[in-house]
Amino acid sequence: MQRIKLITTLCLVLGLIHSTLAQSSVDETVKEWERAKAYTKEYLDAMPESGYGLKPTPEMRSFAEQMLHLTDGNYGFAAQATGAQSPVGQGESEKAGDKSKANVTKLVLAGYDFVINNVKKMTPAQLNESIKLFGQFEMTKAGVLAKVFEHQTHHRGQTTVYLRLAGAKPPQEKLF
Repeated sequence: MQRIKLITTLCLVLGLIHSTLAQSSVDETVKEWERAKAYTKEYLDAMPESGYGLKPTPEMRSFAEQMLHLTDGNYGFAAQATGAQSPVGQGESEKAGDKSKANVTKLVLAGYDFVINNVKKMTPAQLNESIKLFGQFEMTKAGVLAKVFEHQTHHRGQTTVYLRLAGAKPPQEKLF
């Protein structure tokens, strides 16, 4: 009887620990996206209005286009991971006619809000579900969110050079 009680208690405790850790993975994902949003906003704020059209070379994206490309990725990947309908068509943000600082900032932050708000609705079990990203890459939904996080980090990082070329100081690294 004591042994059964001990095993039952142990299972209950392990179940609670697993549930807490699983939920923390959703919470941690949201926290990381909120940090990324704040960091990207610092980049958007650091670039003067005159630098939004800056292209380091003619074949490269402008600063505005880099940020809007990052946003398109946020919408596309997050829609796949969360099952939410993206309010923006594939590549639509980057094609925006108004590439002013105010409009780009508004569009980019809305893209982060889309990711954050839809990840908040996910359960730990949903993060572990497998999907075929864009119909060809088998991975978990958490893996999809990690890929888009890498994508936005990559493109934001590229804009450090743009800021320097515009004579602006890039934001301090924001790891936490």
